[in-house]
Amino acid sequence: MEQTVTFDLDLIKRYDKAGPRYTSYPTAVEFAEKFTADSYKQQIALSNQRGGPLSLYFHLPFCDTVCFYCACNKIITKNRKHAEPYLANLHKEISLQAALFDSNRIVEQLHWGGGTPTFLSHQQMRELMAVTRQHFNLADDATGEYSIEIDPREADAETIALLREIGFNRISLGVQDFNPIVQKAVNRIQSEAETFAVIDAARANDFRSISIDLIYGLPHQTPDSFAETLDKIIAVSPERLSVFNYAHMPERFKVQRQMNSEDMPRPEVKLEILHRTIEQLTAAGYVYIGMDHFAKPDDELAIAQRENKLYRNFQGYSTHSECDIVGLGVTSIGSVGDSYSQNQRTLEDYAVSLSNNELPVFRGITLNEDDKIRRTVITRLICHFSLDINVIENLLGINFAEYFADVYPQLNQFATDGLVTYDQDKIEVLPAGHLLIRNICMAFDFYLQQKTEQRFSKVI
Repeated sequence: MEQTVTFDLDLIKRYDKAGPRYTSYPTAVEFAEKFTADSYKQQIALSNQRGGPLSLYFHLPFCDTVCFYCACNKIITKNRKHAEPYLANLHKEISLQAALFDSNRIVEQLHWGGGTPTFLSHQQMRELMAVTRQHFNLADDATGEYSIEIDPREADAETIALLREIGFNRISLGVQDFNPIVQKAVNRIQSEAETFAVIDAARANDFRSISIDLIYGLPHQTPDSFAETLDKIIAVSPERLSVFNYAHMPERFKVQRQMNSEDMPRPEVKLEILHRTIEQLTAAGYVYIGMDHFAKPDDELAIAQRENKLYRNFQGYSTHSECDIVGLGVTSIGSVGDSYSQNQRTLEDYAVSLSNNELPVFRGITLNEDDKIRRTVITRLICHFSLDINVIENLLGINFAEYFADVYPQLNQFATDGLVTYDQDKIEVLPAGHLLIRNICMAFDFYLQQKTEQRFSKVI
């Protein structure tokens, strides 16, 4: 496949509307409380029947300070003792969940997200990983993919060495922007020195992959100022970058009201930042994976995409499509059997469930056959920018043209606009359509077609 992207301003303006990021299909807005802990247990039984490896996601929600742009589920506190009762409950959930999964199933993937996972003390991090190993069957370091999100303000060389010692081999660093004016506006003061010290420590401790997170669309950003940040990041040569489009939705996220809307870059400025970013990263040798993600050509993500083995889940792009994902911790989302589920959303409700020895399932969805068909189509498009219709028909037992007859008028428009080419055998997303892949996937989204109100961010 062609891992390139074409920036067409007229097309982007025409297609710039709200839409899902498709970390799942159906998306989380379709989850319902009628999906209970008993529903989840039924899906675990189905998952055990099918077998295969597991992926564990741990949500560690605590942060020392709030970043004004953040839309994550987090708890802001400077009191480190607040983590103690939460960790006791998390240990209990690990035990309850692990007891339901076949013990011979290997955990190939593990991720600590947040929040700021390194909010925890070194001893707490050791204990959490030890409890995990006690209850789940973790793969060895050579085959396991164990990653953690790092705030460089909350980690030093000693912390990075500890993380490697307890089993992590990949890190993702939040940077967002090095410009001091932008940092002050978003309440995230983070020096280049402390950021690069973490990267140096990760390399010294033989971490296999370093990923950097940046955000465009923040207050006071300009194409030139963001290009300066990007040059500094390119110079330290991370294996992967995520360059996220900031979605300013203060009506939904109160903390975003701390920023002045008048300081936000205008839409045309945001697009120019994106355009420059694509040019800089491409010139530096990175390939466009999709949905804000870039990687070096020899990175596992880029290789998996070229080999049509890439997958997408709640953490973004992944190379482990065969894994069922077990969500652990408050608000965490998992994908087990033919279902998605989310844990309780408050510390109180999470604690009550576990005090009653109950799985802390808050809501979820069991996929029907139509969901699974559309998920397969959307996942392949968003990961590989192409769809082999013959393979889909054989795999899913459908007549593609008949099943998706209502989609063809939109495909015709996409083709007219130069986003795709298609015939009876294949749909191919062209480089001009790579940035607009969410729009193309939306054409196959049954639930989206039924809605008049959108609860998603803009696609660009």
